[in-house]
Amino acid sequence: MQPISEFVQGEIADGIATITLNRPDKLNAMTRDMAAGMITLVNNFDANDEVRAIIITGAGRAFCAGADLNASDTRFSAAVDGRDQSNPILPDGSTDWTHDDVRDFGGRIALRLFDCLKPLIVAINGPAAGMGVTMSLPADFRLASGTSKFVLPFVRRGIVPESASSWFLPRLVGISRAAEWVYTGRLLSAVEALAGGLVRSIHPADELLPAARAFFSTSAMRRMVEASSGWRKISPSN
Repeated sequence: MQPISEFVQGEIADGIATITLNRPDKLNAMTRDMAAGMITLVNNFDANDEVRAIIITGAGRAFCAGADLNASDTRFSAAVDGRDQSNPILPDGSTDWTHDDVRDFGGRIALRLFDCLKPLIVAINGPAAGMGVTMSLPADFRLASGTSKFVLPFVRRGIVPESASSWFLPRLVGISRAAEWVYTGRLLSAVEALAGGLVRSIHPADELLPAARAFFSTSAMRRMVEASSGWRKISPSN
C-alpha cells in the first residue's frame, strides 16, 4: 500500500494491517495532517475485508511525543486555521461550533479508533507523551517495549486532558490512579504502566511488533478476529 503521507504509512501482511507513525526525527510528534492520514488509513482498513486486525506503532525510538506545537498545521484555535475548503469560521467572524474542525484532532483520532470495527493493538515502541498516550486509550490492547515511558503533561501546561482521555483513562486504570497520573503529570515507567493496567505486557524493543502480531494469531484471538463486527456499544459521548 502506498503511504497516505510520508509521515503516516500503512501495510497489510497476513490479514493484519500495520499503521506506522513515521516522523522519527520529531519523535513522531503529531500534526493535523498526520491525524488526517491516520483516520484515512483506519477508514480504509476498516472497510477492507482482507484486514482482520490493526496494529498502530511508531518509527524510531519513540511512539509519539504528543501534538507538535510548532508545526504550521497545528492549532489550538479553529479561528486561525485558515484552510479555505474546511473553514469553521462563519461570515460574521464567529466560530461554527458544529464544524468537524473545531474538535481537537487528537479527539478525532481517539473517537475513530474507538469506533474501529477491527480488533486494535497499539504497540508503544518508546516514549509516549500527551496525545501519544491518549490516542492509545480506545484501543483494545496496548503492548509496550521496555524502553517506553508515559506522561500526561496537561497539568503542566494549564490545559485539561484531551482526546476524551478523561472518559477512557479511569475505565482502564481506575479513578484514583487516573487522577494521580493526571494531577501530577509525572513520568511513568513501562513497569508502572503495566502494574496500573495501562498496558497488557512489556517486550524487548525488537520483539514488540512480532509479539503484537503473534497475539492476534492465538486460537482465542483468531476466533475473536473472525467474529469481530463492531461489538462496542458504550460511547464516551453517552
